[in-house]
Amino acid sequence: SCSGHGSYLQSHIFFLCVPSDLREIVFVIQSQSSSFHVRQADRQRADLLKQAHSLTEKPPVVLLLHSLSDNEGDWSILPLLPYLSHSFGKNSSWIVFLEEETSVRMTKLVQVLATFDKNKEWFLGKPLHDEESTIIHHYAFAENPSIFKYPDFAAAWALSIPLVVRLANKVRDEPLKSDFTIDLKHEVALYIWDNGKGPHLTAVPELCTEPEDSPQALYCATTLGSELPMCGEAVNKEDIFVAVKTCRKFHSERVPVIKKTWEKDAIFLEYYSDHADPSIPTINLGVPNTERGHCGKTFAILQRFLSSDVPNTKWLLIVDDDTLISIPRLRVLLSCYDPSEPVCLGERYGYGLSQGGYSYITGGGGMVFSREAVVRLLNSGCKCYSNDAPDDMVLGMCLNALGLPVTHSPLFHQARPEDYARAFLAHQVPISFHKHWNIDPVAVFNKWLRDDLRAKPSDGLNRSAKTEL
Repeated sequence: SCSGHGSYLQSHIFFLCVPSDLREIVFVIQSQSSSFHVRQADRQRADLLKQAHSLTEKPPVVLLLHSLSDNEGDWSILPLLPYLSHSFGKNSSWIVFLEEETSVRMTKLVQVLATFDKNKEWFLGKPLHDEESTIIHHYAFAENPSIFKYPDFAAAWALSIPLVVRLANKVRDEPLKSDFTIDLKHEVALYIWDNGKGPHLTAVPELCTEPEDSPQALYCATTLGSELPMCGEAVNKEDIFVAVKTCRKFHSERVPVIKKTWEKDAIFLEYYSDHADPSIPTINLGVPNTERGHCGKTFAILQRFLSSDVPNTKWLLIVDDDTLISIPRLRVLLSCYDPSEPVCLGERYGYGLSQGGYSYITGGGGMVFSREAVVRLLNSGCKCYSNDAPDDMVLGMCLNALGLPVTHSPLFHQARPEDYARAFLAHQVPISFHKHWNIDPVAVFNKWLRDDLRAKPSDGLNRSAKTEL
């Protein structure tokens, strides 16, 4: 047998075991429906099946998450558990979740899983923890934030079938909370842990986020590419129109930060305010400022983007006046997307996903729209129910009603670098952060987001930041 956990003898013997049947493992690729992501997931699926074919006649099941149902909430995983339990609860042992960028060494992964008793409840992954309590985790574990461990999805994570079956029953019997989905990996871990009634995350050192070619990756069952996705030439500066939402009270406080940091990287950029100030200059769109929401202002921006008042560009980027963003890195990322498709890109949050809710791009990290997406949004007659409605959520409702996908990139960030786990940021080339609260925004920009487009994308995370991590 190749099972058993942890004995010295076992760990030396299981290298001899080649699984005769990989059908015990179900891979779920956390895929998305826009064409670039479908291509990524298809490539990954082909690689998994090719590796499996060289090992056994009986390949594993490989599922693409975006194609399992029409339920928008599937990406939040928990609504999917009853389906997984029903379909695979009898004949499988493990559900392994992967991100599109995760590379798997099949033999190694099978050997690692074989060291755990598949008849017990296991939640396996590469643990992340918070250094300080953070808004994106609702300030959970405020007394001791680093005590709670949650998985880095990029390294892959796994649930044993007994755990899947129990959780699926729980999902069926007790309605999932119907509010915000913000940081899914943390929320999934909280749900599984269940205030101590369920298993905590078991750290598996072979689940890695090292680059494939690094010496540390020798012992890894999973690895990660650490570069920005790039699909050809970066898009031209002239292809992006940048809209900055501001208001009079922040003209002297926040706008100078943009001018000092990233404004120079944008050719077409306008500041929209409740007050026209020629020294910046800002444009008053005739929408009064609201304390929160800004829906009226955002829809006025969408209309202006399609008008003859501004240059005709392929992409629209809408940011807050306290968003820090790398336009050169965004231009590299956009090489992967087709502006003739309705693309809406940024950091995806969810609302009410367990009860037929919707996904939306959270505004602070930057919302990117292709021209086609803006055309479809405005043609649909979708509008704000009030000027101070939350613009990002209203846009999410509209997109959902139109059946247009919200595309998630973890490189956009709604919060500050210190609000994310260090080990999570360590394998990213981030595109944006948001908020100036208790930080020096210029220093944050210089450390995390400043670079030279001539540098290779992997140099994007300044060496200093890399070593400090």
